[in-house]
Amino acid sequence: MSASSMEFVSVLISLAAFLFAAWLFSWVKKQPLDNERIIQVSGLIQQGARTFLKREFLVLARFCICAALLIFLFLPSPIWTGSFVPNLMMVIAYLAGTVFSGFAGKIGIEVATIANGKCAVAAKKGISPAFMTGFRGGAVMGMAVVGSSLLGVALVYLLTGDSTICLGFSFGASSMALFAKAGGGIFTKTADISADLTGKVELGIPEDDPRNPAVIADNVGDNVGDVAGMGADLFDSNVASMAAALVMAASLDKLNGQTTFVSMVFCYAALGLLASIIGVLCARIGKNGNPTRALNYSTYVTTAIYIALTAAATAVFGYNWNIWCACIIGLLVGVIIGIATDYFTDDTKSPVHNVAKASHTGPAFTILSGVSYGFISVLPAMFGIGVSALAAYKLCEGLDPTGVHSMEYALFGISMAAVGMLSIVGMIVSNDAYGPIVDNARGLAEMGDLGDEVLDITDELDSAGNTVKAVTKGFAVAAAGLTVIALLGAFMSEVNEAAALYGLEGISGFDVMNPLVFFGMLVGAAIPAVFSAMLMLGVDRNAQRMVAEIHRQFKEIAGLREGTALPEYDKCINIATDGAIRELIPAGLMAIAATVFVGFIGGVQAIGGFLTGNIISGLLLALFMSNAGGLWDNSKKYVESGHEGGKGSETHKAAVVGDTVGDPFKDTAGPSINTQITVVSLVASLMSTLFLTLSIFG
Repeated sequence: MSASSMEFVSVLISLAAFLFAAWLFSWVKKQPLDNERIIQVSGLIQQGARTFLKREFLVLARFCICAALLIFLFLPSPIWTGSFVPNLMMVIAYLAGTVFSGFAGKIGIEVATIANGKCAVAAKKGISPAFMTGFRGGAVMGMAVVGSSLLGVALVYLLTGDSTICLGFSFGASSMALFAKAGGGIFTKTADISADLTGKVELGIPEDDPRNPAVIADNVGDNVGDVAGMGADLFDSNVASMAAALVMAASLDKLNGQTTFVSMVFCYAALGLLASIIGVLCARIGKNGNPTRALNYSTYVTTAIYIALTAAATAVFGYNWNIWCACIIGLLVGVIIGIATDYFTDDTKSPVHNVAKASHTGPAFTILSGVSYGFISVLPAMFGIGVSALAAYKLCEGLDPTGVHSMEYALFGISMAAVGMLSIVGMIVSNDAYGPIVDNARGLAEMGDLGDEVLDITDELDSAGNTVKAVTKGFAVAAAGLTVIALLGAFMSEVNEAAALYGLEGISGFDVMNPLVFFGMLVGAAIPAVFSAMLMLGVDRNAQRMVAEIHRQFKEIAGLREGTALPEYDKCINIATDGAIRELIPAGLMAIAATVFVGFIGGVQAIGGFLTGNIISGLLLALFMSNAGGLWDNSKKYVESGHEGGKGSETHKAAVVGDTVGDPFKDTAGPSINTQITVVSLVASLMSTLFLTLSIFG
């Protein structure tokens, strides 16, 4: 099948995903909600989330306009060196990427803030209806994210036929994701830390007690951070993997005078979305079922369906089986990394139990043990990413009969492994968005006085959500790892194309003994650490302001401690919003500025080192922080379920301290790093011509 035909098929499957999402949204809206207190609180959460998104989008719109102006002047080449049409197309693609990403996040927020209350009320009928409400609410986000990403890339390529313009679309998605994830992460962890420290540790009140002024802000944060933020993150990774694959596919197709490789990229991506639709439809749970098992089962079913569909397409359309193998290796490694992450974060496994036990002797040992297990957890994922990249490289490097372009084929194999790992991202996002929905449902059940039986059900759903969220973060980081390796290949392709145009020498690799490469590598390795620190300091500053506000309210509002007066929830929501908006831009700008700085100093060789150092350091830190944070979170919940002294004990207070440290690790800095490494990789690819021709030492 030709590339253009497969692009039309991709558009049709994307539209089918939107229709399916509309049906799921309608199903969720039809579920009953008859508790006045829950309706009131759910409305406050929805209003807070909408207000934050509106203010965030206004700030990001100003940034995007400035970025679009710079793109028009300089990318893909300075406007004064030729026609302005390619630059204008790049601007349109960039802005489309930001709009599509924001649209997917907005849809997710709308359904999540409706599904939370309905899930809480559904728990009165049992675990099965509550699970289905939470999962189908999350699946709306899954279908919107993947449908938008596939539709956007397909339309851009269909209209322009230029893979470099697809990088512009990807940069729009990535820049939006970088700031959305950072802003949402700062908001949610500001509220979560403040609510935990003042509520559980100081006052000894339950997690979602309505007397806590930060409780509504905490629930709003779950949505803007874990729904909109993580959705933008995986939207970005999915688009970036397709864009990188298309750059190399178009290059190989040009060598061979065909469109087979571009067709393959769209075919495999479209079948991944189709497999996710089928997987979501298959999700079920019995009366006494296990929600974690149900979520994992749906993932495995989707994986099996995808393998079968792509094998059939490879046979029917005559695609290369080596590339299919590279794609499936990426997918299977992604599942294995998820299982490894589950081991270190699941509250039924020994690492969580050991950290809870260490909390007996105080918070210092909680931190030490959590950090240690977090570092150990990095190895399986890093090893898996390395194995999948190596296997894909070796499978595809021999596909060139002349041997001249073996590296291009090998790097295309790696890019297809990334496409494979992200092929079931529709299911992954569905599982991830389920987490904050059931987390909110648990809080709403407590505030609505639905009884202990409902709380037990929502606790079980929430525990599954925490486990799956940890797995999703590991999967997202691993997928970003393969994607940015593919983007490194796309960078080389862009450089070589520009070098041929200007009569300059191209590149075939990066020698670490070259001082320019080594310079870039050292700077690139430092950026994720500085980026993380800036985000976590933002959380720290903001949380201190909110804790002071909570203290003020308990001191000044008569009857608040006794529960006879309501707190001023809006004050805490405003503090979280103002702080997140103020802190979300600087860290991202620092990473982009560092890339430009290194590129103009050392040229493409320095950028090659910069990207390599950034990838390795970024993956290590992202995996460590995501896994350590998930481990501390579930250790706290394990203690709260009655183990190691239970709620109110000294062990519990130590575990809460561990969770407080882990919160910005797992929900702010950790998952934002993989977006950061994607953004700088795309900046490098888009500015490759400028770095090649205008650097000081390159």
